[in-house]
Amino acid sequence: MKFDKLNMNNAIQKTIKNAWICQIKQNVIHPIFGNLQIEKGKIVDIIPININHFESLSSNFNEIDLNAGGRVITIPMVNFHDHFYSRLAKGLPVQLPTARFHDILKNLWWKLDHALDEEMIRACVQMGIIESIRHGVSNIFDHHSSPSSIKSSLSIIKSELEKYGLRGVLCFESSDRNGQQVAQQTLGVHEQFFKKDLSSDFKCMLGLHASFTLTDETLRQASQVIQKYNLGIHIHLCEDPIDRELSLKEYNCLPVKRLIHFKLLNSKSILSHGIHLTANDYSTIAKMGSAIAYNPDSNLNNAVGLPDFNKVPNDIPILAGTDGMHANIARSLKQLFLLYRHQGNSFEQTFNWIRKIYFDQLKFIRQYYPDYPELQIGDRGDMIVWDYVPPNFLTRENFWGHFIYGILEYPIHSVIQHGKFLMKNFQILHLNEDVIWNNIRKHGQRLYELFIKDDLSGLNEKPQKH
Repeated sequence: MKFDKLNMNNAIQKTIKNAWICQIKQNVIHPIFGNLQIEKGKIVDIIPININHFESLSSNFNEIDLNAGGRVITIPMVNFHDHFYSRLAKGLPVQLPTARFHDILKNLWWKLDHALDEEMIRACVQMGIIESIRHGVSNIFDHHSSPSSIKSSLSIIKSELEKYGLRGVLCFESSDRNGQQVAQQTLGVHEQFFKKDLSSDFKCMLGLHASFTLTDETLRQASQVIQKYNLGIHIHLCEDPIDRELSLKEYNCLPVKRLIHFKLLNSKSILSHGIHLTANDYSTIAKMGSAIAYNPDSNLNNAVGLPDFNKVPNDIPILAGTDGMHANIARSLKQLFLLYRHQGNSFEQTFNWIRKIYFDQLKFIRQYYPDYPELQIGDRGDMIVWDYVPPNFLTRENFWGHFIYGILEYPIHSVIQHGKFLMKNFQILHLNEDVIWNNIRKHGQRLYELFIKDDLSGLNEKPQKH
């Protein structure tokens, strides 16, 4: 059942009472304590009230409205680099070495993605949807890979996201590691998706794996696609030194220079990881206006290093992702805060940096969704309610202290998308979790058995020059 056909009348006005509403005005958070009214998918009124006179947490409320009981409302979370296809990987019996980053790719991820069929893809997305909603993420930039199931993959992802009310900017991870014919097919699926599946809720980027698995010919064809459809690219960039080493060895050119040579960088592009970059790389990226999406948990897990954040120019947009390791963007933001502080920056500098990321994401996502809200009257009714009741007043001056040390540490209580509850009082609505988890387990077990049998060897070809 599609989200827009759910038994919910979007024309009925609903009210969220007794909440700290964290409005955004000119890149400043302005908390207001009051009631927020939504109708026809938009915020129609915000009524300030005296915090000392609000109804208690135990007050009865009807099925349409919500008593926030002093909790905090913010704009939704955005995952700027996710891999839905990774969700069934948890607990897989990887039997070959994973000490080095390249081994992790060859012996886990490139085997896993090649094994995925359409039903596994669907199960992966379903798991990602549940995780995302529970973490207040209602907008996902997904970077997909399933070289044995290319044609319908993006449509399957869109269908599942649409069914449960999420928005997605989708792409397929084009790569020559399975041969040039497969690379060409993956470029073609972007054109197919762009022509048939775009809507107000679903957009398209052009996905690329990493420079060291992409031939010049594929990058040349990718450039033609993005010029034709005015797309940004979504690529892994210098996640590990191997990207620089093999790009130079195989193509006599470093990754950022290759992207510039083929005119692949623009202000709509996401460069994921961006760890092993030089001053010249940063200068080029800043000039082109592309964004870097940091994925700190994944980088720590893979032991690929961390950027020296102090060397990153302030005019490069910084975004937060999870690299498919989880869906908890709040955790990514908290990690980035702590890592920046750990690198010797003062509290003032670190809070300024997390503010920059917060508002960089707002500016970047509006290239894809101009209606992304700021919690103003007239805005689209997208928001999340955190299970956090501030112990004192929330103000413009102390918001970021509450955000880092309070809000981000608490679970999501409710999620509202286009004026409709996706989750309310910790309960995900309009999906049968028992049925979905049975489906996830069914196809996760199939993948597990393939790894047990080690029936996935010899799937990846070394890229060849053309």
